[in-house]
Amino acid sequence: MLRPNQNVSGTLRYCSGYSGCQAWILLLLWQHQRGWRRRIAPTWQEMTGGNESCTAGPTSMSYLTCLTYILEEWTGVEDIGDYLSYAFYILWVLFPLVVVFVLPGVIVVLFYVSILWLHIYKRKNEIKEAYSHDVWIAAREMLATIWDGHGRIWHGYELHGVENIPQGPGLVVFYHGATPVDYIYFTARLHIMKKRRCSVVADHFVFRVPGFRILLDVFGVIHGPKEACVRTLEEGHLLAIAPGGLREALFSDETYNILWSDRKGFAQVAIDAKVPIIPMFTQNVREGFRTLGGIKILRSLYERIRLPIVPLYGGFPVKLRTFIGEPIPYEPNMTAEELATKTKAAVQALIDKHQKIPGNIFRALMERFQTQKKED
Repeated sequence: MLRPNQNVSGTLRYCSGYSGCQAWILLLLWQHQRGWRRRIAPTWQEMTGGNESCTAGPTSMSYLTCLTYILEEWTGVEDIGDYLSYAFYILWVLFPLVVVFVLPGVIVVLFYVSILWLHIYKRKNEIKEAYSHDVWIAAREMLATIWDGHGRIWHGYELHGVENIPQGPGLVVFYHGATPVDYIYFTARLHIMKKRRCSVVADHFVFRVPGFRILLDVFGVIHGPKEACVRTLEEGHLLAIAPGGLREALFSDETYNILWSDRKGFAQVAIDAKVPIIPMFTQNVREGFRTLGGIKILRSLYERIRLPIVPLYGGFPVKLRTFIGEPIPYEPNMTAEELATKTKAAVQALIDKHQKIPGNIFRALMERFQTQKKED
């Protein structure tokens, strides 16, 4: 029988390693010295069920009980089991929140990985730059492959209706999700399939994000004005624009309401450049990422400072399918107001045809398991 002041290490020499009997002896000594503790929260063992045992024997005990005692002896902290119980419980409660707010960070990390790659590429090709009309060709190929691979793996990304994109210039008009990740997948897939480059109009704040300048320059991201958009189209390039902009990204929701207000500048650009408009929509884009745009005070604050201060959450691996509609041809007698109305109706038609309203995250996740592609 062990006495409270007996040398435990001497007793343990009769066996090799921390066997089940040794751990049980230590536990008995621990209980004898301190008495049973009154527990005010569920223990780690209770929360995990206590089904696993350290070792088979006359009396089995939880591995976690062994670990708790050993940690307490090593650290000298009394009742460490209770602290672990509290920590484990808090982690269990907060885990869903951590997931939904941390996953969007993966996209941010991927952006900066792309930027780092561009800097490395630029450094290795500084000499070639003086002798090549476009030194970034290989870099675009690499980044298109990276982003397309991310879209395939995480979202099972599909692109439908690519045959509706004209050989020459055109203005792609799309619904803006909480993030532009669907547009990134689209332009990456388009580059791989058709070797076409599509520039895009972005909000002014994007150009103030630290480190983004090189990425924006390489992929032809512009902030306007109208003359720059027309010039891009006249040079024979594709140009994409989301008329809803940041407001639509932050304050639209799972009902996929289009927030274009009375904007018609994009229509005037298409008229001035004499190019067709190609409507585009990505299914489940609001289920992949969502915002807390329903909070009225955030809407009021945005209208004052015009910065994306609305919290974002998500990053869920939902099914994403981008649908490209039939082009709206250039008509010299059509006004900008009429063309804007017609374009909005075309985008709304794509939403009505391909998106179940209201959107549902679970349903969008289950669509990953559909083996048959949806009809265009």
